Amino acid sequence: FLTVLAAAGGLGLSAAAAGLGDDLGGRATVQIVQADPVSRERQATAALAALGRLPGLRSAERVGDAQMTELLEPWLGPEGLGEDLPLPALIDVVMTDPSVDHTPAIVAALRPVAPDARVDDHARSLAPLTRVIAALQWLAAALVLLMATATAAAVVLAARSSLNTHRATIDVMHLLGGTDQQIARIFQRRIALDALFGGMIGLAGGIVVLWLIGRQMGALGSELLGTAALPPGAWVVLALLPLPATLLAMLTARLTIVAALRRIL
Repeated sequence: FLTVLAAAGGLGLSAAAAGLGDDLGGRATVQIVQADPVSRERQATAALAALGRLPGLRSAERVGDAQMTELLEPWLGPEGLGEDLPLPALIDVVMTDPSVDHTPAIVAALRPVAPDARVDDHARSLAPLTRVIAALQWLAAALVLLMATATAAAVVLAARSSLNTHRATIDVMHLLGGTDQQIARIFQRRIALDALFGGMIGLAGGIVVLWLIGRQMGALGSELLGTAALPPGAWVVLALLPLPATLLAMLTARLTIVAALRRIL
């Protein structure tokens, strides 16, 4: 159960990081902050022309006044958006290569024709968030490894306890010609079935919790939280988690029992 939650957290953060990279890579916003509407429009027109000559440009589109009003209304309210409020001119810029920092080239192209232009690099603005996501991904991976270690430790304790409980039976099996490998196979089969059964229960509980959390996140209607949703491939990985857990339990049980039997003999 805990492994499913930790793995889901890591996979969700990975999907969020990939989504942010796809959405913000190569994107920038040009703001022309000028109170004089005539100068603002002149600089916006010149900026669009200069951006159109940039190599590697996918698109450069002016954000309309209606869309600007819609974006600012939640912050300023309908009363704050009067005719006397000077709104900056916004240009949404998308480059073809998201892996390259295009900000210096955009700034150099705009400086001669639009001195009041400011360039906001979305990827650079969200770089701290990207670093936090990466750190949380490593934390989720560490938790998965910690759960695997705890599982192996629990199997070792269970195998040793079962071995001590059936010590007399094991002595009889040795007298009848049973080998250590045959005896270890019996213990390993029993522990594997227990591990698989427990893993399926934990998987079912984890999926229920993840489904409930997904519903709550969906109700918030946040696009940023929506990028952390688990893709179909992640659900497949989660569904397969009981299998490596069972294999780990089998291997640990076998090594533990064989080593203990050698000490007994």
